[in-house]
Amino acid sequence: MKIHYIPCLEDNYSYLIIDESTKEAAVVDPVEPEKIVNIANEHGVHLKLVLTTHHHWDHSGGNEKIKQLVPGIKVYGGSIDKVKGCTDAVENGDKIPLGADVVILSLHTPCHTKGHISYYVSGKEGEDPAVFTGDTLFVAGCGKFFEGTAEQMYQSLCIKLGSLPKQTRVYCGHEYTVKNLQFALTVEPDNEKIKGKLLWAQGQRQAGQATVPSTIEEEMETNPFMRVDLPQLQEKVGNHSPVEAIREIRRLKDNWKG
Repeated sequence: MKIHYIPCLEDNYSYLIIDESTKEAAVVDPVEPEKIVNIANEHGVHLKLVLTTHHHWDHSGGNEKIKQLVPGIKVYGGSIDKVKGCTDAVENGDKIPLGADVVILSLHTPCHTKGHISYYVSGKEGEDPAVFTGDTLFVAGCGKFFEGTAEQMYQSLCIKLGSLPKQTRVYCGHEYTVKNLQFALTVEPDNEKIKGKLLWAQGQRQAGQATVPSTIEEEMETNPFMRVDLPQLQEKVGNHSPVEAIREIRRLKDNWKG
């Protein structure tokens, strides 16, 4: 299994997931379809599937066009998310095969949108799995609670995504990492892992490089929204439960002027 990140629009990411033995590929959130098709051709792969994380235009807006460019391509999206161009609706737990060795598991991760899907992808034995989290989980952050509650985001982030294997690579929908880590330091000023990752992320961006992937393990160490089970973090934001803490950290982030 090979994964390529493709910068789109101002700060979005699409992703090409390739089954190496068959050269069949899936693309996550192909908002710039012509660019995606050209890159697929450069890699000599056959686009078979679109994996749409949620209905917002900067993620699903290329679906109709890519169906014209690649006749017969299947477009997957959450069953309650009204995804543009969707041909195959998915529910939590649905599995989608790709090529010979890749299996894609749909995880319903609501809050940013009601029907948001994250895609957990595993390849051959010995390969680290990956999860494509759209706008639910960002590197060191999470999406705004547009269509859901703090309870839902806690369940999506800390229970569902947090229970994935620690080495799972995290590929998110936007390049927000530097700002997210700067904010994370306002919550936990003494967290050395956050300080170290911020320096690394700033270096990556100055070199024109992406900050994806992260891993679930790194997120548990540096992402305040995934650390809300820790009593010391709850205390820092004046709360006594993980759900109250995630609600307060989101409020702080929404009002942060960094």
